[in-house]
Amino acid sequence: MLTKLVYRASTTLIFVVCLLEPNAVLAHAVVTGSSLLGQSLEAQKATHVILNFNSAVELSLSKIFLVRKGDKHEMISIKHGSNPGQIIVAIPALNPGDYAIRYKIFAADGHLTESVIRFNVAGISNP
Repeated sequence: MLTKLVYRASTTLIFVVCLLEPNAVLAHAVVTGSSLLGQSLEAQKATHVILNFNSAVELSLSKIFLVRKGDKHEMISIKHGSNPGQIIVAIPALNPGDYAIRYKIFAADGHLTESVIRFNVAGISNP
């Protein structure tokens, strides 16, 4: 619930900034949506995560890392989604716990955006 409230607040803030100063945000690729929002990933199951940006992304210049416990970074593969601002991130099978995706994304105009998205991998439930 808190994650949804934070997401809504940040989305609203981005919208307001766009209205007040449109040129300020057009130069950077900002996450506008993520398939990680409000859900845990299933343990021991490789999957894909979708990140949507407000700008086209230069994949050849962008990097995404899986961050594990102990601040261990592992570069993971990415590919374009159905539109120029969408990236599909390959997430390997993971044990239950807390993780993060650290991204360094270059917008099509060459500006760098760096940030972190935290997520959880839930334990395997038994029927």
